[in-house]
Amino acid sequence: MSRAHSAPAPEPPAPEQPAPEPPAPEQPARGRPRSEAVERAIVEGVIKLLDDGVPLAELSIERIARTAGVGKATIYRRWPGKEELFVDVIRQAEPPDPELPGTSMRDDLVALLEQLRQRALLARSSTLLHNVFAQMKSSPKVWKAYHGTVVEPRRRITREVLRRGQADGELRADLDIDLLDDCFIGPMLLRTVMRLDADLPEGLSETIVDTLLAGLRPVSSPGA
Repeated sequence: MSRAHSAPAPEPPAPEQPAPEPPAPEQPARGRPRSEAVERAIVEGVIKLLDDGVPLAELSIERIARTAGVGKATIYRRWPGKEELFVDVIRQAEPPDPELPGTSMRDDLVALLEQLRQRALLARSSTLLHNVFAQMKSSPKVWKAYHGTVVEPRRRITREVLRRGQADGELRADLDIDLLDDCFIGPMLLRTVMRLDADLPEGLSETIVDTLLAGLRPVSSPGA
């Protein structure tokens, strides 16, 4: 006799899954505002010491940290040394780098020279900037840091504008770019660095650029 097959036992019902919890609200980012506040305190500490007449040579990281109310390690995490910190302080006190119009080589050159003119006017009216620039000349390490992070990048921008002008036919192709850079920037630097009593009127940037371009543009061939 064959045995009757018994019906399989029903599977137990699956346990109910708990409803997913709603995602936690995003927390506001921490650290960045605090970091900016710390950096601002350090920069303001340097400015206070300079305003108090402390020479650059006597501004140690320890003294800056004490004035800013931070530890020395906090400063070194942001700047490798006091020379780079000084450069940042100076850059924040200067006018921002200009946004180039991009409409022509001439307009871009005017914008670059105008930034130099505005910077010079600010330095003449600011005892802080005037004293810092004077002291930088006697501090090779600070001047090297300023030249490498501020001056040279600005010169690269000017040279690129001049190369673009040559490519677009706004400038003679046989001219040396490095020499042209000196020719355009030189007159403004002469008035702002060596002739401190020279006027820096509005329109000076346009006058310099247009005077030079009058003799540097390509000459059309007869009958062209």
